[in-house]
Amino acid sequence: MDYKELYNQWLDNPYFDEATKEELRGIANDEKEIEERFYMDLEFGTAGLRGVIGAGTNRMNIYTVRKATQGLANYIASVNGQAKGVAIAFDSRRMSPEFADEAALCLAANGIKAYVFESLRPTPELSYAVRKLGCIAGINITASHNPPEYNGYKVYWEDGAQITPPHDKGIMDEVKKVTDYATVKTMDKEKAVADGLYVTIGKDIDDPYIEELKSLVLRKDCIDAVAKDLKIVYSPLHGTGNIPVRRVLKELGFENVYVVPEQELPDGEFPTVSYPNPEAEEAFQLGLKLGKEVDADLILATDPDADRLGVYVKDAKNGEYHSLTGNMSGCLIGDYVISQRKEQKGLPEDGAFIKSIVSTNMADAIADYYGIALVEVLTGFKFIGQKILEFENSGKGTYLFGMEESYGCLTGTYARDKDAVVASMTLCEAAAYYKTKNMTLWDAMIAMYERYGYYKDDVKAITLKGIEGLEKIQEIMNTLRENTPTEIGGYQVVSARDYKADTIKDMATGSVTPTGLPSSNVLYYDLTDAAWVCVRPSGTEPKVKFYYGVKGNSLADADEKSEKLGKEVLDMINKML
Repeated sequence: MDYKELYNQWLDNPYFDEATKEELRGIANDEKEIEERFYMDLEFGTAGLRGVIGAGTNRMNIYTVRKATQGLANYIASVNGQAKGVAIAFDSRRMSPEFADEAALCLAANGIKAYVFESLRPTPELSYAVRKLGCIAGINITASHNPPEYNGYKVYWEDGAQITPPHDKGIMDEVKKVTDYATVKTMDKEKAVADGLYVTIGKDIDDPYIEELKSLVLRKDCIDAVAKDLKIVYSPLHGTGNIPVRRVLKELGFENVYVVPEQELPDGEFPTVSYPNPEAEEAFQLGLKLGKEVDADLILATDPDADRLGVYVKDAKNGEYHSLTGNMSGCLIGDYVISQRKEQKGLPEDGAFIKSIVSTNMADAIADYYGIALVEVLTGFKFIGQKILEFENSGKGTYLFGMEESYGCLTGTYARDKDAVVASMTLCEAAAYYKTKNMTLWDAMIAMYERYGYYKDDVKAITLKGIEGLEKIQEIMNTLRENTPTEIGGYQVVSARDYKADTIKDMATGSVTPTGLPSSNVLYYDLTDAAWVCVRPSGTEPKVKFYYGVKGNSLADADEKSEKLGKEVLDMINKML
């Protein structure tokens, strides 16, 4: 059936509600828009669903959410997991509460109990809830830091991590089998509640979650000593972090926490930013203004589902605020946690620092310094969660810290996803610790550069929307795969990793060894002088991303090398377009 036939079917079928049909009648004269909405089903990938909200098979709406949930319910039944139930959370985006309820009622109609948070909660708390409640799975309705027209649907498995093999493929296959929307089950909410299949959760998860975070504090003595002097500005960027971040900081004794008033309350339109992403400079404009007014030591912002943390820290020497990339803040937190653990009780012989393949090589240097293992995993925090589970099941390996460059990290194993709430808490604890040493967090960062090397890492992306965009992204990957570059930006390629083909090719000898990681459409180039470049399509947005890193002999040198390499990489790709 072609896209136009599907469009007409949605208009004629009594299964679809009148509001949906009215929206579709509004695009009757826009052939391109009809094609975009119906040329494919919104793909249920390894991260679940993510797309623009609207009517159509290629959009986020109650029907695509129900269909995905029916597939999930079928898979849960196939592994006899119905009795364990499913935890469901949602963020501040448009339609998030409605999509959460649709998912819950579909599960209930399939005889699977749904534990639904009473109001918006952070992604990491959903991960924690799955484990706390002993659920078979979890669903989180969020599109993370995407623009306001998007929403999404993330699926977690019983270990608390987002789905990985074999469950991801099993669920995807079941979702694909659901071809007729009318066969998807749902039921009345009142009946679901009466039957005990729709259970509301809240404080019973919030309180132990916060206690888990507080139990990870290593230097409460430092917090007690300087908390009254430390000034913290925080923005939840209209999302879920407001209550838990403020609560944990208050309960630990931080007295001077200033919340950016314009960005405090949940709002799915994200009116103060074009893109609610703590990686973006514009997200900090209001926070920096408030920070300068109150003379803050650090300025924090969490994304709408509170799994990513952005940071600015004050340089006491000139009063300026420096932004920390996800690589910088991750290493700063990781180095603090590992150093304090070593000082207090020593490090386990099988201790491990886990990072994604596109994260900074400073993590490698930190692991080497402390004599612990550095473990690389594919991009996506679920692979860090998977590695924690592997450690637990095998009894080999002790998780000390995990991070990825995209502003996410995790201290502790209470959850299996990145957590900006614990990251905020630990960074404030680190700020207190360094303050007792008459150091700022910026001083600590400079000390790390001096110890480990001046690593500079960045990422650039080219957005290619629509059908043609997807084809172009694939064309770029195919071209690079078939014609391995020998030189990038003046650096020689030492080895080329193709994670889809599971190969690492030594460019000097031609020898090929396996990557040892699961198949993924990612190309990685180790370059001379400790530089590197990695290319991968985004799993959540219509983009192809280019990650790269250099090592300099000073901040200025590293900045210069990074800027040059970034420009050369973009020039190389633009020639392919």
